[in-house]
Amino acid sequence: MGNCISLQIQSQAPCDQALSRLGSCFCSKLKYIQNLKRNLVALETAMEDLNAVRSDLLRKVQAAEEGGGLQRLHQIKVWLERVESIESQFNGLYSTRDVELKRLCFNGAVPTNLRVSYLYGKRVFKMLKTVEDLKSKGFFEEVATPAARAVGEERPLTPTVVGQETVLEKAWNHLMDHGTNIMGLYGMGGVGKTTLLTQINNKFVDLCHTHDCVEIVIWVVVSGDLQVRKIQHRIGNKIGYIGVEWKKRKENQKALDIFNFLSKKRFVLLLDDIWRKVDLTEIGIPNPTSQNGCKIIFTTRSLGVCTSMGVHEPMEVQCLSTNDAWDLFKKKVGQNTLERHPDIPKIARKVAGACRGLPLALNVIGETMSCKKTTQEWYHAVDVLKTYAADFSDVKEKILPILKYSYDNLEGDNVKSCFLYCSLFSEDTLINKERLIDYWICEGFIDGYESKERSVNQGYEILGTLVCASLLQEGGKYDNKSYVRMHDVVREMALWIASDLEKHKESYIVRAGVGLNEVPKVQNWQLVTRMSLVNNKIKEIHESHECPKLTTLLLQSNRCLVSISGDFFRSMPRLVVLDLSWNVDLKVLPEQISELVSLRYLDLSESNIVSLPVGLQKLKRLMHLNLESMLCLEGVSGISNLSSLKTLKLLNFRMWPTMEELERLEHLEVLTIEITSSSVLKQLLCSQRLVRCLQKLSIRYIEEESVRVLTLPSIEDLREVFIGGCGIREIMIERNTKLTSPCLPHLSKVLIAGCNGLKDLTWLLFAPNLTHLSVWNSSQLEEIISQENAAGVDVVPFRKLEYLHLWDLPELMSIYWSPLPFPYLNLINVQNDCQKLRKLPLDSQSCVAGEELVIEYGDEEWKEKVEWADEDTRLRFLPSCKLVLYDV
Repeated sequence: MGNCISLQIQSQAPCDQALSRLGSCFCSKLKYIQNLKRNLVALETAMEDLNAVRSDLLRKVQAAEEGGGLQRLHQIKVWLERVESIESQFNGLYSTRDVELKRLCFNGAVPTNLRVSYLYGKRVFKMLKTVEDLKSKGFFEEVATPAARAVGEERPLTPTVVGQETVLEKAWNHLMDHGTNIMGLYGMGGVGKTTLLTQINNKFVDLCHTHDCVEIVIWVVVSGDLQVRKIQHRIGNKIGYIGVEWKKRKENQKALDIFNFLSKKRFVLLLDDIWRKVDLTEIGIPNPTSQNGCKIIFTTRSLGVCTSMGVHEPMEVQCLSTNDAWDLFKKKVGQNTLERHPDIPKIARKVAGACRGLPLALNVIGETMSCKKTTQEWYHAVDVLKTYAADFSDVKEKILPILKYSYDNLEGDNVKSCFLYCSLFSEDTLINKERLIDYWICEGFIDGYESKERSVNQGYEILGTLVCASLLQEGGKYDNKSYVRMHDVVREMALWIASDLEKHKESYIVRAGVGLNEVPKVQNWQLVTRMSLVNNKIKEIHESHECPKLTTLLLQSNRCLVSISGDFFRSMPRLVVLDLSWNVDLKVLPEQISELVSLRYLDLSESNIVSLPVGLQKLKRLMHLNLESMLCLEGVSGISNLSSLKTLKLLNFRMWPTMEELERLEHLEVLTIEITSSSVLKQLLCSQRLVRCLQKLSIRYIEEESVRVLTLPSIEDLREVFIGGCGIREIMIERNTKLTSPCLPHLSKVLIAGCNGLKDLTWLLFAPNLTHLSVWNSSQLEEIISQENAAGVDVVPFRKLEYLHLWDLPELMSIYWSPLPFPYLNLINVQNDCQKLRKLPLDSQSCVAGEELVIEYGDEEWKEKVEWADEDTRLRFLPSCKLVLYDV
């Protein structure tokens, strides 16, 4: 028996004696069972020795990598991977050691399961040989060599990249600037940020092959679940840190490894799709500087992320122009399809137009339409995209979920509700921020029981969040701070979400701007929570429906609307917002409006309603009432009964309530009003309570001698002032504090028109936040700011001014007596007989912080006679002058 078993332990134990009796039959196989104990001990010892050899080797390798910038040999990597593999196998095998030993000897009998014990013993024996072999091969004379030049990988690009040539050139030139170390590319989902970053990656990879300015290019996709460990692993794989051993190291150790490697390289790091600040130090990324020549470029949907990453001049990736969008769409559809019928190209332009330049939509919808060969299919596509784009093939699967990531990333249900609310308006329309915030307050998305200023500030914060997330866009060219807009494809995504991903399509009825002549048919009115029929051609509303959940009803700008039946309002117990503005043919409001017991917001502005129903006084929860420009309204008696009213708008409104009624509105916080009587003006300005509420003030057609001098008190909340057709000769500010105190701290817009007695507007020195100033048709005005009248006032005016309009001012000679910085001035518009205005308060240092100033003029002779401060000023601003003629 002893001659058959080469590795035999001498034991007198009963189990050994039992095994010996079977040895003659199973000599070649029983050695695995008989020597199991000794082999397990030997294997454990061998593994300890192997780990010691590995530790010594790793110290040598890391010293070479960190100290000498070398790269470990491939055979070292292979050996370490094999050790990691065998260690894992050993751990699994050793975990069942006690069970197998018990099975081996049980009460002096043979093993309880001979086959299982044999197989286990065989695995132990073979693993012992493998471990000893690995240990013997773990002594390397050379562990590392100079690193091969790692240049990065060229990434694949879709063959139909269109319209990014200009932005790519701009981005590349910015990156090549010596002072640019980190650059952020931001924009809405699907706009082409990753495509642009891919092109930048490939240009840097090309540079690696032809120049020495870049040594390594690293691409990392970050995505929403930002995890330092995952980013470190992806970077580690790029720079040679691979294998289980390195992945087991702690994050701070891996950060040190990455830092030590990259700090000796001129690297370019491209981070795609980041959603919040990435702590580069925590990952191990050295700070890119002009000295080390390193660059970091990232993409994000959030402007706020750019700022948090230290990028103060991020580059927005915008949607394609109309022509570029059409070019991309044509390529995706294919010429063969477009030529199948002469009408298809014309219809295809409408389909492409519905994508509003969003590359994601153009690509997906273009591919879908590439197999549509008949005009009927194309017309159907137009209809679907106009009514509810989520029903269009692939939109729901390939476009909306991608955009929804931005929505999912918003923090707070109130912010998400505010975003979805923006989808109630027509496609591609400008949405007034002030009106939108008033909606939100009355809907309860913002706490309306706080002070009005605090609620409004929260509203603007939410708007800023949505703009930063690229879910909203700033609005018009010359007044973008007052408006936002929603991209049409983002709007479709919002409508899709609002309908609970189509599970409850009838809860959100939006048919804005689609040319309706009547209220749309709804299968189940009891499910409807919000309805928008804005900007249609509805003439009459006579239906009566049970709407127990309806909270929002937008009916503005139905300019054909002549009547609404009382029954329509009977069953809307939860209606909070009702907007009937800009319905110019609407003359009667039914008494049943009194049954809207939950109503908080009512807008009747720009309608021709003759009288307000008596029942209006029963709306005890009404917080916001807009009666501006209701020129046919005969009276507003009883308005003081609206006990919850906080906002009352009466601009361009002739039948104002008495001051006594206004005084009785104890919760009033916002008042806009037009005054055409000197006695009423006096009462208003003498009421401290009403003055505190004033936000917009219009003074018109007051010619009485008693107001030749208009003295305005300090009005903290005043935002806009219009003074027109008045005989006022001087405007003064009543100052009760220091001379330089800003008495009108929030005044931003001033329009003066037809005030022929005014000589100057020096009072504007006390409006430090003025952004818009328009002065028209005032024949005696000589100066905007008078040097004589401003004596003793140490204030530099117009620091926030953005737009200055001067029309028909024949005596105007001066805006200001010396050059002003004008850090935010975008436009000076001089029109119609301002010939005496020879000097503009500009020098070569003016307007250096903001956008390029445009100077519009209506008379070539005026431009030729402008006297510039010096030659540098002339060369700076003369190219900005632009002839613009207006019809008057």
